[in-house]
Amino acid sequence: MKFTKMQGIGNDYVYVNCFQEKIENPSELAKKISDRHFGVGSDGLILICPSDKADFEMKMYNADGSRGEMCGNGIRCVAKYVYDYGLTDKKQISVETLGGIKYLDLTVENGKAVLVKVDMGSPILEPELIPVKAEGENVIDASIIAGGAEYKMTCISMGNPHAVIFWDGIDSMEIEKIGPSFEEHERFPNRVNTEFVEVLDEKTVKMRVWERGSGETLACGTGACAVAVACILNGRTEDTVCVKLLGGDLLVQWDREKNKVYMTGPAEVVFDGEWKE
Repeated sequence: MKFTKMQGIGNDYVYVNCFQEKIENPSELAKKISDRHFGVGSDGLILICPSDKADFEMKMYNADGSRGEMCGNGIRCVAKYVYDYGLTDKKQISVETLGGIKYLDLTVENGKAVLVKVDMGSPILEPELIPVKAEGENVIDASIIAGGAEYKMTCISMGNPHAVIFWDGIDSMEIEKIGPSFEEHERFPNRVNTEFVEVLDEKTVKMRVWERGSGETLACGTGACAVAVACILNGRTEDTVCVKLLGGDLLVQWDREKNKVYMTGPAEVVFDGEWKE
């Protein structure tokens, strides 16, 4: 099986072109190929497939084999792959995901896609649709007890569920202890991705993320979008935010008139390879 390892600001996945390859058990393959000691090493597996609803379909599997709805960094790499490897010559494409159809604009230099802007759609704030167990129309600056401590969270879905926690001094926080207490919390029926955010100024924030099924990762695109929306809802930033992640920066804009979130960032090929069982 031929594959390509790609990364978007450090959020790395193994990509397989399913126009050419057939994967019998993607969940098991994701667990094996993602292992950083015995496999290729990645945050998960992404299959690029034909679609009857969009130009392409992205099927995403986390490192533990679970299926993910959407990945903002991953979908930018899908866009780069299909352009750079000749599956399309269009600079505007649509990609079907479990989180809905996403629309992407490619910036091309010297025949290669270098930046990708993703229309991430509208943020979902209704608790039952995120999903999170809560009363009321939304979950903004709401209390939660996790791991024996109380936090204030803002919950948003960007195609997958996120809990955003504002936190001073995130560089020194013990995310490996705190993250799992949110991921497995009873209030999140489908588990949750948790973003810990430090506001630097009205245009800039810093975040760390604990992703369900993968643990701490260098970046999470949908998480960065959820963070920007949470910052705006809580009156902490302007409508366009530079989100600084461990792997790099993403520019996120929430156009509240259209109720659309746009994310712009890079995508890079790490290497091509062949996997043999």
